[in-house]
Amino acid sequence: MNATASPASGAALPGAWGDPVLAAAIRAAPEDFQVEELDGFEASGSGEHLLLTVEKRGMNTAFAAERIAGWAGVPVSAIGYAGLKDRHALTRQRFSVHLPGRDAPDPRTLDGEGAGQGQTLRVLAHARHAKKLPRGALAGNRFVLTLRDVRGDRRAVETRLATIADSGVPNYFGEQRFGRDGGNLAAALAMFAGRRMRREQRTHLLSAARSELFNRVLAARVRDGSWNRGLEGEVWILDGSRSVFGPEPWSEALAQRLQAFDIHPSAPLWGAGAPRSTAAALALETAAMEGEDAAALRQGLEAAGLRQERRAARLRPAAMAWEWLGDDAIRLGFELPAGAYATTVLSELGPMRNAAQLAG
Repeated sequence: MNATASPASGAALPGAWGDPVLAAAIRAAPEDFQVEELDGFEASGSGEHLLLTVEKRGMNTAFAAERIAGWAGVPVSAIGYAGLKDRHALTRQRFSVHLPGRDAPDPRTLDGEGAGQGQTLRVLAHARHAKKLPRGALAGNRFVLTLRDVRGDRRAVETRLATIADSGVPNYFGEQRFGRDGGNLAAALAMFAGRRMRREQRTHLLSAARSELFNRVLAARVRDGSWNRGLEGEVWILDGSRSVFGPEPWSEALAQRLQAFDIHPSAPLWGAGAPRSTAAALALETAAMEGEDAAALRQGLEAAGLRQERRAARLRPAAMAWEWLGDDAIRLGFELPAGAYATTVLSELGPMRNAAQLAG
């Protein structure tokens, strides 16, 4: 069974579709990891905020927000964005700038290079909008990824890609959620033990703790083959939403909806309150979150005031396509909903060497 290392617990996260079919390098250049936000709404055309669509290279979202704030002469708190994007990438995303009662500077003056080598930013579009852009206000992301130094049988690679496109992958949280070498989990446990943290850091650590517990449950479901089918006592989640229903008796109607990817099995995002799952689903979840560290994570999340939520156990990329660029490079394109990770899709192919990290 294919498995990727869990940066949090050190255990392996099992893959769904068998042994690796390739090994490759990713992020050899920012253009090899392209991400474009899929907008969740249109600009209103008027209001106190300026909505900017920018393309940036070699800049993470926080760095770009600081640059935009300096350009507009406002504090960073006046900048909004829907999602976080990595530095080692070419990304397109929206930012909002709160400019009540005054005109914005010429957006063209924001274009240019950053302080670091290869850093660039340019404005693609701008419009007025009524509200600050909140986190999560996007429909998803479109990825165009180029894998280089590919080692593997081409037929096996294409068969695996077709399986992913048709049947999806386990919807793990990606390694980015856990910080370098999984350090966010140790920090979260320290926070739950009483260490004081800044508010923004606290938010990241709570998310990492929740993600670790979710991944443990999902890994158990991958191991027993239930990640893409229902268990007795299952809680179902509607595709593309956070709406849940169940448990309810298994029926032909549920089977058809599951096969059509209209619904998915789910796993818990831990918080206070009783889990909604029952019977076999609850038993699996309980067993997967046993252990001293898991208990500390659960108790810390409950004390922090988070409530029980659910996340889909299954993820199917949309509009998936690929092309070979010679014998040892392949370009992949696909779309994912907000909150899903491209690295989770790649992990079902095999190990990826992060060329950007190796280059420093």
